[in-house]
Amino acid sequence: MKIIDLICAPGRTGFYFDDQRAIKEGATPDGATYQGEPVTPGFTAVRQAGESISLLFLLEDGQTAWGDCAAVQYSGAGGRDPLFLAQNFIPFIEKHLRPLYVGKEITTFREMSDELEHMQVEGKRLHTAIRYGVSQALLDAVAKSQHKMMCEVVAQEYGCKLSDQMIPIFTQSGDARYDNADKMIVKQAQVLPHALINHVATKLGQKGELLEEYIRWLRDRILALRTDESYAPVLHIDVYGTIGLLLGNDNYTAMADYLARLEQAAAPFQLRIEGPMDAEGREAQMEALKALTALVDVRGIGVEIVADEWCNTLEDIKYFADNKAGHMVQVKTPDLGSVSNTVEAVLYCKEKGIGAYQGGTCNETDRSAQVCVNLAMATQPTQILAKPGMGVDEGYMIVYNEMQRILATAKAKKLI
Repeated sequence: MKIIDLICAPGRTGFYFDDQRAIKEGATPDGATYQGEPVTPGFTAVRQAGESISLLFLLEDGQTAWGDCAAVQYSGAGGRDPLFLAQNFIPFIEKHLRPLYVGKEITTFREMSDELEHMQVEGKRLHTAIRYGVSQALLDAVAKSQHKMMCEVVAQEYGCKLSDQMIPIFTQSGDARYDNADKMIVKQAQVLPHALINHVATKLGQKGELLEEYIRWLRDRILALRTDESYAPVLHIDVYGTIGLLLGNDNYTAMADYLARLEQAAAPFQLRIEGPMDAEGREAQMEALKALTALVDVRGIGVEIVADEWCNTLEDIKYFADNKAGHMVQVKTPDLGSVSNTVEAVLYCKEKGIGAYQGGTCNETDRSAQVCVNLAMATQPTQILAKPGMGVDEGYMIVYNEMQRILATAKAKKLI
């Protein structure tokens, strides 16, 4: 089967582009936006509307295969590709990619994805957001040409077994970390709440006391609201490097002491801390996470460390996993480019005994979230992010419902 046309449509994402460096340097919240000047190249405001591009392949049998090009909330930060704006990249796609795909024969996902990953225009690789969206459309095209679900194609081509149960879903609260926690508990989200602890003075506390108080509140809230005593979610908090800002990026003893305090605050629930420090570079970040992880393990502290910043590409993830820089690695799907890299990253982490968190960003779309569910049902990571958005209900619904549809279809087809 051939692709007979490529169409682009501009879209909105489920959240915003935020200038992370400007926020760290003191931009102040103002309602749903921020006051302050942007500092990351490409930004015209500290917060601006998230944008996407729907990329559609028209197939010769009349079907349409599609994916969404999208980039993370904190674009341009932590070694990532620059801001992704539809008005800049639709002309690029139509000029450089449309001629390559119109009339192209659909083969296998791995073959077509590998070709995409190595594609260059004027000596440069394609923006991660473009590779992300095009690869989704390619996976869908292969699946439609074979009359299969996307997860079936991934499982077949990578030698995986489809999951016969739900993958734990991680919900994120944004700044509404109290009200949104209630939504998560009512819906019995398995991992929560993310919490967006991205500022020392107002969220972590000058002695770390604000986060500790929040974790105690969260623990008590779960115990008070749960209707089933077997409901015991993992508490996963993203601190955006603020612990390192407060205590020093290489002050591992002080950080371990603080994590031990947080562990007690979270008990009896498992606690994960994502991004305890931001060492401002790949090598430095790996070494810092490796040292802290080792110290936490030696001291028997039950907190799991999650790698995120400066661990963006498939090569980065392998590097961090090989060095045990964290107990878990976030596979931040848009940062990896082609979704084939997400598949390989999850499988590599599992092979190395490192937790695989198939994440992404609140700044994605419903379509990219659905495709990512298909990847997860084939590769079975430790957890998958509910996305897009920070409202909890919408992202959780999209991921949960897609997972249930896959399970029901797989059972009907006797695949599981």
